[in-house]
Amino acid sequence: MTIDDTTMFDINNILRENIKNLTPYSSARDEFKGEASVYLDANENAFGSPLDEQYNRYPDPLQYKVKMRLSEIKGVPARNIFVGNGSDEAIDVLFRSFCNPGVDNVILVPPTYGMYEVSANINDINTKKVLLTDEFQLNLEGIADAIDKNTKLIFICSPNNPTGNSINREDVETLLNNFQGIVVVDEAYINFSRQKSFIQELTEYSNLVVLQTLSKAWGLAGLRVGMAYASEEIIEVMNKVKPPYNVNESSQQLALKALSNIEQVNGWIKETLAQRDKLVLALKDLDFVQDIYPSDANFILVKTVDPKGIYNFLVQAGIIVRDRSKVELCEGCLRITIGTPAENEKLIETIRNFR
Repeated sequence: MTIDDTTMFDINNILRENIKNLTPYSSARDEFKGEASVYLDANENAFGSPLDEQYNRYPDPLQYKVKMRLSEIKGVPARNIFVGNGSDEAIDVLFRSFCNPGVDNVILVPPTYGMYEVSANINDINTKKVLLTDEFQLNLEGIADAIDKNTKLIFICSPNNPTGNSINREDVETLLNNFQGIVVVDEAYINFSRQKSFIQELTEYSNLVVLQTLSKAWGLAGLRVGMAYASEEIIEVMNKVKPPYNVNESSQQLALKALSNIEQVNGWIKETLAQRDKLVLALKDLDFVQDIYPSDANFILVKTVDPKGIYNFLVQAGIIVRDRSKVELCEGCLRITIGTPAENEKLIETIRNFR
């Protein structure tokens, strides 16, 4: 099937019927909004919690303060933001909202982030895989051929994990302009990229969902806070489907605190990019390194003559990298995250002694 541009995207054409008719759970914090002196509506422990911080009250189910701060930073209205328990929750909610189990399918473009396929399998959604080109770019013709009447979502990771490169913007726009389902652009590593975010295109494409996270550049992986940016229609559906209190109170409070410290994060990003360049130069000199692919992320993909041997050698020295050599198009490759200057120096000194 070729990509069809004869009709405009309509969310009702891909939304599951049971979700259209779903009455979402109404929590105590949904029914009352505002401040009060006595809360006797949610069956909480009124005496407090056995911690220094008081966590006896349920958190804001829609993370209003976090969304307002994100809105200020990103220039996107809060109503266009979904906050989840990591971006993995947003991925799962998209499957549960738009894909009928055992019927619908999604398109993946490997090598890419593995959670798309895992989440699809959990939800009993068929995956159609269209390999990236040898340059790690979209195979638009292959994607067009894979689309059928039951294709609901296309997942694109840019900058891509594990290859590190950004996907050509024009190719993503081609899909957005023609595909009648939802194009999900995962920008977990966008803070390290020279490419501008697709968030700026939300008003132009009603079938666009942009995923981002506080786990990478923001350094909050342990808090599990991820975001989806999309049309108000799509965000309303996602809020309807998610659990009522999906982001805990401590994560919301700490995320807010972190989001007030942009200068420190920007400093880390600059240092990461400088360290990435330094690491690439050092590794290029090694005779067992065959290639280092261009990266717009906080990691590099390194092709070697003996990935398993190098991986095990580094493990013995207490250095852990990721062996990606069994992933399609990544044969012989290790994925190496950019560490601190001291960590990178230890890696360089150690790996030079291999063989």
